[in-house]
Amino acid sequence: MASALVIDGHPDARSLTAELARRYAAAHGDARLLALRDLDFDPHLRFGYRERMTLEDDLVDAKGALHSAQTIVIATPLWWGSVPAVLKGFFDRALLPQQEYRYTKLGLPEGLLPARHGRLLLLADTPWYAAPFTGLPAQTQVARNTMRLCGIRSVRTHRMLGVKDATPERIGSWLTRAESLGHRDGLRDATVTTTSAPQDLAGLPASA
Repeated sequence: MASALVIDGHPDARSLTAELARRYAAAHGDARLLALRDLDFDPHLRFGYRERMTLEDDLVDAKGALHSAQTIVIATPLWWGSVPAVLKGFFDRALLPQQEYRYTKLGLPEGLLPARHGRLLLLADTPWYAAPFTGLPAQTQVARNTMRLCGIRSVRTHRMLGVKDATPERIGSWLTRAESLGHRDGLRDATVTTTSAPQDLAGLPASA
């Protein structure tokens, strides 16, 4: 298993989001790129947590990668204050109680993913000067309420704002930044030895 997992949450392979994910993964040297648009799974949690849905093969594989990575990176655009449906559906189906997180007897969340480091590459057409007024709720949703809740200890957010009107030079600087982050994380992850094997997740219950 790769030491880093890069999740591309954009439904279009031609997007800047997808290119940033590719650049990071290539520069890392030991990263797996997981483009959610290429996975075969039902993004709807059709029964909530009352009834378990069988995990598709692609989700079983993705969950194994989540549980073996030392670094998890999520690249996503901000749409309507949130993330694309395919990424939200992946969270709903792949991140399950007793598997990626659980609650203690005191009702406090406890993350079960072993990753030490995480990054959120967040793109938005919102210009930087408007962000204090409009907010970036997807940042809170993904970085805090998803990645950290599932146990990723340190999550850094990198915001690329004003994408629609960005100059080629600005876009180039973002791509270079993604490569630099990937290279830096690859050097760090290369020094980490993972001794625990991924869990067999296919047979675990989907609810508490």
